Amino acid sequence: MKPPIITVSHLNKHFKVRKHHHGRMAGLRNFFTQEHKLVRAVDGVSFQIAPGELVGYIGPNGAGKSTTIKMLTGLLVPTSGELHVAGRVPWKERRAHVADLGAVFGQRTTLWWDLPVIESLNLLQHIYRIPEARFRRNLDEFRQILELDPFLDTPVRSLSLGQRMRADICAALLHNPKLLFLDEPTIGLDVVAKERIRQFILHINQERGTTVILTTHDLSDVEKLCARVMIIDHGKLLFDGTLDILRERFGGKRELIVDFAQEYPSVEVEGAQVVEKEDGHAVYQFERSAITASELIGRLSAKYRIRDLAVREPDIEETVRRIYEERLLER
Repeated sequence: MKPPIITVSHLNKHFKVRKHHHGRMAGLRNFFTQEHKLVRAVDGVSFQIAPGELVGYIGPNGAGKSTTIKMLTGLLVPTSGELHVAGRVPWKERRAHVADLGAVFGQRTTLWWDLPVIESLNLLQHIYRIPEARFRRNLDEFRQILELDPFLDTPVRSLSLGQRMRADICAALLHNPKLLFLDEPTIGLDVVAKERIRQFILHINQERGTTVILTTHDLSDVEKLCARVMIIDHGKLLFDGTLDILRERFGGKRELIVDFAQEYPSVEVEGAQVVEKEDGHAVYQFERSAITASELIGRLSAKYRIRDLAVREPDIEETVRRIYEERLLER
């Protein structure tokens, strides 16, 4: 077993935020007393990530995702707790740390706004001191997979959002980082552009073994890419596990979609509820805790002739919403 590439233990980041009072007297009170409230942006978070994992880190706005990423990349210093990335403390060894990671932030570019894409990439070769052979090899591979050639000579300011994102991802990976942080990499992109970026993320993870941490609001990114998901809300880690366990614990009812080989007046079966029925087609809902899909299929097959069937899992957005609601109930 390789040691974790990231170890986070009881990590906290607190900010003091000025309280705002309204009215003239309140303004004087603000001026003289400078009242503050403490915001716990990250509150006692602990986790480990193994080399080569592709992890989805999700949560609503203000949950603590970006604050965590900024501490992992060395941009912020924690209030307390321990944090090691690739054997280093990020904010203490910034230069060596940055050489080992790549980062892409969906809302901001790391490229030079007025330069053609290729000139930005050439500049990054010198900044990261990438040997010529490795730079050429990486650039040729990324040009092909990300389809960069049509806009390599175009200034960054003239690119579409999807083109800029592809160029940014290329730039983040030219120096062969061990670790890639992706913050909202598909935000605002159309379906085709999203799929191209997802395929590239999978390629980098599977072919090169790059460890990837993905923060996103698009839960289909997580479903298509991540075997493991961490969910944060109000600074606390609510869930850390596989998508299968996430659905198992919080997914609610599953559905079995059945096409019958002939028409039946009634298609009731023990252990499931018929929620839709028409023209030899029926949809059953069942609790995963009460019956397995294979048991239900067995009961149906014993009573009816079946032409085709499929199991449908609950939508991941619905599952995550249930987790937030459960957390609110706890509170």
